[in-house]
Amino acid sequence: MADDSLNHHKRDPIKSSVGNVAAQRRRQNAVTVGKERRESLVRAKRLCRVGTSADGEVSSDSDMMVDEEQSILEMQTSSAVEELKSAVAYQGKGAMQKRVNALREMRRLLSRFEFPPIETALKAGAIPVLVQCLAFGSPDEQLLEAAWCLTNIAAGKQEETKALLPALPLLIAHLGEKSSSPVAEQCAWALGNVAGEGEEFRNVLLSQGALPPLARMMLPNKGSTVRTAAWALSNLIKGPDPKPATELIKVDGLLDAILRHLKRADEELTTEVAWVVVYLSALSNVATSLLVKSGVLQLLVERLATSNSLQLLIPVLRSLGNLVAGDSSTISDVLVPGHGITDQVIAVLVKCLKSEHRVLKKEAAWVLSNIAAGSVEHKQLIHSSEALALLLHLLSTSPFDIKKEVAYVLGNLCVSPTEGEGKPKLIQEHLVSLVGRGCLSGFIDLVRSADIEAARLGLQFMELVLRGMPNDEGTKLVEREDGIDAMERFQFHENEDLRNMANGLVDKYFGEDYGLDE
Repeated sequence: MADDSLNHHKRDPIKSSVGNVAAQRRRQNAVTVGKERRESLVRAKRLCRVGTSADGEVSSDSDMMVDEEQSILEMQTSSAVEELKSAVAYQGKGAMQKRVNALREMRRLLSRFEFPPIETALKAGAIPVLVQCLAFGSPDEQLLEAAWCLTNIAAGKQEETKALLPALPLLIAHLGEKSSSPVAEQCAWALGNVAGEGEEFRNVLLSQGALPPLARMMLPNKGSTVRTAAWALSNLIKGPDPKPATELIKVDGLLDAILRHLKRADEELTTEVAWVVVYLSALSNVATSLLVKSGVLQLLVERLATSNSLQLLIPVLRSLGNLVAGDSSTISDVLVPGHGITDQVIAVLVKCLKSEHRVLKKEAAWVLSNIAAGSVEHKQLIHSSEALALLLHLLSTSPFDIKKEVAYVLGNLCVSPTEGEGKPKLIQEHLVSLVGRGCLSGFIDLVRSADIEAARLGLQFMELVLRGMPNDEGTKLVEREDGIDAMERFQFHENEDLRNMANGLVDKYFGEDYGLDE
């Protein structure tokens, strides 16, 4: 396939040019979602305070240093690095335990503080000696402690993460089957932190072959290992290049593993796997098609119906939205009106529209906007559902970003599917119903907004009202809601498209002859 990137539309019959930007919007959303995770629900980079193995030593409150002066901490860190160098050079009796003790001390210093002394450790020369400690044939305890130190260094600032580049080949090598699960998992954690730093670091990891071994770590049913590998993979494939997502979905057994893990009761694990699905479905045409054919939609719907965990609901709902927006067969062949799965999708979207969390409301509206852009039967399904009253309420009361997504749903309900650039055919019954329930003022508010896309959407709906309301009621309704004033602000607007659209509507429906017959 020449182009694996996802070319999915928000199929907006109101004006096809709006739909053409949908793939770009979805891709941008996929890329920026990492920032959301970092700042709110799930950090893109994670400090390791507790070991990956229950058998390993875990830092406890009694181990932790409290209120140490920065200068003392830096001195202890420099001393710990020098002690490690000495331990690595030592070849006498008890050399292995001496190295492990020195590594453990450094790990403790790098694990106990919100802002660990990474810079001091790097200046003292920690990286080369930690790389030495990752040598194959070293005991697991040593490998685990060294990888743990590197994990927390990778959780630092960009320049601190960059210092880890010499360690990447060995960290990747230890993901293999010859490594113990705790060591492989700790190395995956370190690599996930590196990938979380940005596209430049992801490209380095991908070029060094990090993706296949991380993918294979998702195949077993080892909960902690799968959870860490999934988190690292979601950082690694998050774009903007779609090729890693396509490569990942083609790994033998990976798709079956995703389906299996989405069914598990462990919601933390399922959350991380769902984020993998988010990026697969947002970025790769191949992945989207395979996911839809696998029946993952049913699993996502079941999770949305049964879970109340916001951390899980967000990636599951976003995955559902990506699949609906990304593969036209999802709407036409899977979400068939009258089928059980379709009713279940509408029901879980209603649940999300009722949620107190704005991100769930916005994402649910996104999904509905794409379903509403389907067949007339899909439009009738939404129009007759509980979702309609919720959407109308959100249009008048919600924050701007949610209001705009809701407007796409309501606008799509009022027009039949069309091809090309011609004016869409009205579904007058839906238009009259929605206008009668007070939605026009919400669209006119969008016309007044500074957001070009929202203003265009508002003008498109006003055109439907002016053209489609019976008995020429449209002009009176628009005038009553101060729509003329809203359109006239575009008389000299810098955006030619909006200027021509608004001026054309004013001239056609409110020209010199307007009102004379009265």
